[in-house]
Amino acid sequence: MASTSTCALLFLVSLAAAEAEAAPPLAAMAEPPEPTPWPLQFHSILYVNYSGSLSLIDLWYDWPNRRNFNIVQDQLGELLYDLEWNNGTSFFYTLDSSKECRSSQLEVGILRPNWLDGAIYLGQENVDGFLCNVWQKVDFIWYYEDVVTKRPVHWVFYTGRSIHVMTFEVGAVLEDAKWQAPVYCFEKKKDTESDLKESKLDVGYLEPQLESTLRGPMQL
Repeated sequence: MASTSTCALLFLVSLAAAEAEAAPPLAAMAEPPEPTPWPLQFHSILYVNYSGSLSLIDLWYDWPNRRNFNIVQDQLGELLYDLEWNNGTSFFYTLDSSKECRSSQLEVGILRPNWLDGAIYLGQENVDGFLCNVWQKVDFIWYYEDVVTKRPVHWVFYTGRSIHVMTFEVGAVLEDAKWQAPVYCFEKKKDTESDLKESKLDVGYLEPQLESTLRGPMQL
């Protein structure tokens, strides 16, 4: 007859096996990571590739003052300025001798710091030499965040526009004087048809070139 101690040991082994079989795997128990909210203020240099059209964007994000600034350098092109306010007002202008400026009024403002809330987690992927967590937001953008530092590394729009984050300076603030659109943006001027055809700031030109990285459906 088996000893009492042997019976007790067999009982414990059977119990442990049953609990292990009933318990969900650790991977199933773990909650998927959530994207890190953007800092309230930051400065970033972005490298952009849009169907072979290359540009650099000098991005200043300033949520406390509800404003966002994209300074865009197209490859071998002129420097263009895209100044955005949370009331939906945007100014697109140059600071060269042409003194060109266009404005628009959109129904949405700039992104909130938590604009990625509700994004769907897709897993991890190596991008630009970084191991990144990846999320998708409303079929509009795929967002890649460094697993270690929690900084954004890369994002891709549904249009194919690909953005690589070259620098990310948390807390950097652009001086207030730089946020003022030039006076000629507020002058009433009736453009001729030839002016509109020659302008670098025609809306049809700006849509592919200066579509803001911080606009529209991403606020959903």
